[in-house]
Amino acid sequence: MATVEDAPLSSIPFSTSDGRQATLGDYAGKVLLIVNVASRCGLAPQYEQLEQLKKTYGDRGFEVLAFPSNQFLQELSKMDDILEYCSMTWGVTFPVMDKVRVNGGNAAPLYKELKKAEDAAGKSGRVTWNFEKFLVLPDGDVHRFRPQTKPDDPAIVSLIEANLPA
Repeated sequence: MATVEDAPLSSIPFSTSDGRQATLGDYAGKVLLIVNVASRCGLAPQYEQLEQLKKTYGDRGFEVLAFPSNQFLQELSKMDDILEYCSMTWGVTFPVMDKVRVNGGNAAPLYKELKKAEDAAGKSGRVTWNFEKFLVLPDGDVHRFRPQTKPDDPAIVSLIEANLPA
């Protein structure tokens, strides 16, 4: 029997904000930008850029998946408050999943797998802060961008554009 670590990234389950189970396989064929978010983080203005990417590329097969995390003690405690903050403050229309841990022994299985991806400097491992980004291409290839890299950075946008249909 396969363990989570042996499972393809697309089959690792996670919970949506309303408690349903989902996998990246539910978004098969799409370019996905997976981001650990936090409402009270100084990088929260990145929500605006994430939403703009969704508006620009969403109809071509791009999706942002936000995973709130209080790992760095900057997320609201209640899921309803997180969803309201995202919607009312930033106009978020992309899916916001259930809260997760991104580091440590209790990290979400999806994040345990995503963290194996290396960033531009060749480093993998721990998520360093809120708004770390993992761009998952339709072929399963994962590109990692650290929190300070803005969602509309040319390196991210060029990868999105190169992997979407014309």
